Amino acid sequence: MKLHLSTFFKACNPAKTLVMGNPEDRQYYINFSSVRGGRIVEALGRTITRLSPEEPTCQLFTGHIGCGKSTELFRLKAQLEEQDFHVVYFESSQDLDMADVDISDILLSIARSVSENLEAIGIQLKPRYFGKLFNDIQDFLQTPIDLSAEAELSVGIAKITAKTKDSPQLREQLRQHLEPRTQGILNAINTEIIEPAIEKLKSRGKQGLVVIIDNLDRVDPRPVHAGRSQPEYLFIDRGSQLRCLKCHVVYTIPLALMFSNEYEALKNRLGGGLAPKVLPMVPIRIRDGRDFPKGMALLRQLVLARAFPLVSPEQRLDLVLEVFDSPETLDRMCRISGGHIRNLLGLLYNCLQQEDPPFSRECLESVIKGYRDDLALAVEDPEWNLLFHVVQQQFIRGEKEYQTLLRSMFVYEYRDDLGRWFGINPALAETAKFQSSLALSASV
Repeated sequence: MKLHLSTFFKACNPAKTLVMGNPEDRQYYINFSSVRGGRIVEALGRTITRLSPEEPTCQLFTGHIGCGKSTELFRLKAQLEEQDFHVVYFESSQDLDMADVDISDILLSIARSVSENLEAIGIQLKPRYFGKLFNDIQDFLQTPIDLSAEAELSVGIAKITAKTKDSPQLREQLRQHLEPRTQGILNAINTEIIEPAIEKLKSRGKQGLVVIIDNLDRVDPRPVHAGRSQPEYLFIDRGSQLRCLKCHVVYTIPLALMFSNEYEALKNRLGGGLAPKVLPMVPIRIRDGRDFPKGMALLRQLVLARAFPLVSPEQRLDLVLEVFDSPETLDRMCRISGGHIRNLLGLLYNCLQQEDPPFSRECLESVIKGYRDDLALAVEDPEWNLLFHVVQQQFIRGEKEYQTLLRSMFVYEYRDDLGRWFGINPALAETAKFQSSLALSASV
């Protein structure tokens, strides 16, 4: 079987999210749950469909940016739809400026996305509260907002968010107006959008409504109110309000909150006592440094499936030489990625930009060198010391170390039968700086 170059190139785009409801995307999907420490998506879905189908649930999901969260959320969406739930999935970053987010911005984004989705399937809503609210704010926005009987709620909200997204001054004016009305907005979302929608969905044979809010994990960690970071303010201080939606909700949250001193407050206020589900890296080795064959086997399949999606996993292994000059070159790519899905696809994509398959070892090493050097430039001297500590302890303590190491992709998180552990990004482990310091510490 010959490789189709342009299709392969398109499938390797690291910015592409696999939409599991799309058969073409589904053929590229590799299930890593057996090596990631648990069936996370199945647990999220089971909570909704099996344990609490009638009562609203609020669940939290996190992990490194680029580790495959959005793909897993699309898989959750597909599974819930098979169980006759109506699912609204949306990327909050389309509406919000992630460097500057407030509670009212999130609520309006939810209201717009849910109402737009429902309107698309013929469920029209009568936004009485929002009609009055928009009449109050359209004067200072200087944007006419039509919310007559024929107008759609989503269009009105979209006009507001479009007008304010690129204007911090207008956004602040809007927030000052909306802040004292937050509870009223929440009540209106429940009584004017969610509750009537669920009633109409059930009349169509649906089991209920699920809202999946992706990309909120990208909220910037800058200080905001009284020195609190933006994620702490939104998800802890205002978490009880975000939990008030009267349907099933899944929020993505920043991984940094797992290392916050107020993790328990997060768990109780937004999670209702339940811990966030964490999507770790795919392990390429075990804690003692030896290869982890099962993780490596799945990563090989991820790469080869992009080249030969219609071929069985066993047959793909026979086609390695169509893509690489040797099986060792494929393994080298998998190891250096550290099990980070987007980085692995990025390496593959960069190889494609340099030469046609089968990729030579020289081509891959050139790509790795560029990646390694770029990464090393960002590491400051105190951070090298932190990296040595992580290598020795395989553990991270507190939010400060998280922000320095995990957010910068210097360190990756893994899970095994003993729990979580942390390892250095394999590309950084190969730098001259790290190797010389490691040799120095070993000789002391």
